[in-house]
Amino acid sequence: MNDRAPLTRRTLMSIGGASAGALLLAACTPGGANDANGSSSGGGGGSTEVSLASIPVGGAVSATLGGKPIVVSQPSAGQVVAFRAVCTHQGCTVAPQGKEFDCPCHGSRFDASTGDVLNGPARDPLPKLSAKVSGDSVTVTE
Repeated sequence: MNDRAPLTRRTLMSIGGASAGALLLAACTPGGANDANGSSSGGGGGSTEVSLASIPVGGAVSATLGGKPIVVSQPSAGQVVAFRAVCTHQGCTVAPQGKEFDCPCHGSRFDASTGDVLNGPARDPLPKLSAKVSGDSVTVTE
């Protein structure tokens, strides 16, 4: 049985010391563990498939790409777009809410068809991904 909690940035900060600081910096540095938009440091790639029927017209669904959260929306029938589901304010995972994506941490809202900020504190849009419809499935790639 494993009784250990995962190491978080908060835990590392409370431990202190040079080793913890080095780990914390590695986790926050592009090319370290993960960059700010969730891409792995290995150069990216990868794809995921989502059923077109699972994405409501005028709505969106959550999914993952390479283990990272994404959102896939269908603003109009057959038109599909995808974005990283990581809020550009402080990195919380956004969730589909009708025609927008909402951040539960600080209230930022993003347009589900463009990824643009509707309401801050986020200033930058969600990073867009490539989404292609083929038959009854949608392939999302970086």
